[in-house]
Amino acid sequence: MDINQIFEVYKTIGNVFSSFYSPQEKTVNLDVFWNFNGIPEESIKNIITDSNSKFTTQFGLNNYEQFIIALTILPYYYPDAYKGIRILQNNDEYVFSVLGGVNKGDNKICYPTGETILYLLGGRDPLGREYVHSFLSPDSPLFRYGLIQLLPGENGTPRLAGQFYPSDELIAIIKGETYVPEYSSSFPAKRITTQMQWDDLVLPHETFEALEELRMWMKHGTKLLQHSDLKKRIKPGYRTLFYGPPGTGKTLTASLIGNEFNIPVYRVDLSLIVSKWVGETEKNLKQLFDMAENKHWALFFDEADSLFGKRTQTSSANDRYANQEVSYLLQRIEDFPGLVILASNLKNNMDPAFSRRFQSTILFPMPDSEMRFQLWKKAFPEDFIMEEAINFRDIARKYELAGGAITNVIRYCTLKAYSRGKNEIWLEDLEQAIIREYQKNGKIAT
Repeated sequence: MDINQIFEVYKTIGNVFSSFYSPQEKTVNLDVFWNFNGIPEESIKNIITDSNSKFTTQFGLNNYEQFIIALTILPYYYPDAYKGIRILQNNDEYVFSVLGGVNKGDNKICYPTGETILYLLGGRDPLGREYVHSFLSPDSPLFRYGLIQLLPGENGTPRLAGQFYPSDELIAIIKGETYVPEYSSSFPAKRITTQMQWDDLVLPHETFEALEELRMWMKHGTKLLQHSDLKKRIKPGYRTLFYGPPGTGKTLTASLIGNEFNIPVYRVDLSLIVSKWVGETEKNLKQLFDMAENKHWALFFDEADSLFGKRTQTSSANDRYANQEVSYLLQRIEDFPGLVILASNLKNNMDPAFSRRFQSTILFPMPDSEMRFQLWKKAFPEDFIMEEAINFRDIARKYELAGGAITNVIRYCTLKAYSRGKNEIWLEDLEQAIIREYQKNGKIAT
């Protein structure tokens, strides 16, 4: 959809309002108004002509749904687009209330409500209105994908009495820009990225082997889904569990996968998802998955056992609701067409029902002495000079630290070096930083 199509929609509804009211004669043609059955389908098809637009290819929207998008966004391009509603309602507010519309701002610009769109496309034809109504339901693609949003009307008014307005994503699409959602309660996830490369990741051979299956799916999964026989047996999407102690590379691996295959990876904030109120958790999950669906995003659920944990025996109402949440989540993950990564410290904390539906479960173990040595060798930038007494082989053998903890040691030591005005790393600082990491976990460095 481009500005030329939006302009054609602007002219079309202008002609509709002109057929109801003559500004020159200041007369209302009620016969035309009462017999109006909506903008003809042929007119809509003549305007919405691009079958390869993002609205068609990514969201699967038909001509009517794309026309509704144009009607919604119209006042942001042409503020006078719905002035005909104000003129007609000033003439007879009761008769023309079916046109809907809401006036806002100092200039009293008229914006469309659901009733406006329902009348322009369905008119007074009951079957036509019912047909258009199917595109305006909460579960329709326009709302499910978050392209159009609806402000509630006044208390006691029908849902479609609320104002329709374009989402930030819709505006970005119209402008030809890439949409990046802001972290909020309505989208409790942040994009994670990294400047590191696969060569910077230190993992056992077995973990890299397990990751290779995931990478093969990312490269060739589409071919499986397009195969005439395989597509009947294989569901879209890939679901995997990363499990292992903190700091062993689970988040970094998720970020590297995003970089390699040029897909945004969003880490979900489960503290904003889980609610103590009945039904709210499912609502939050629905909102998240609906927004991410069909956008080629990967969802990364860190510390997933807080939400994906084992179901309990239903001894109370709370247990039943908690089990409902897990069941709902299981279904949404299974139906999600993209990549879902769950991360947990312990595999046994996860509900077995999830494990059965994972395409892979990948262990990220604590690094052994040799892996720790590799981490230490790669740790410090080349422009830093190590004190002669520092022996990374001995340090790797002596101290059991994960990669995340080693990164914290690097941060501390380099800051100490900069504070001295030098680029020298001292053994004293390094050992002090290691002691701090041990103390975080209630351990004593020996």
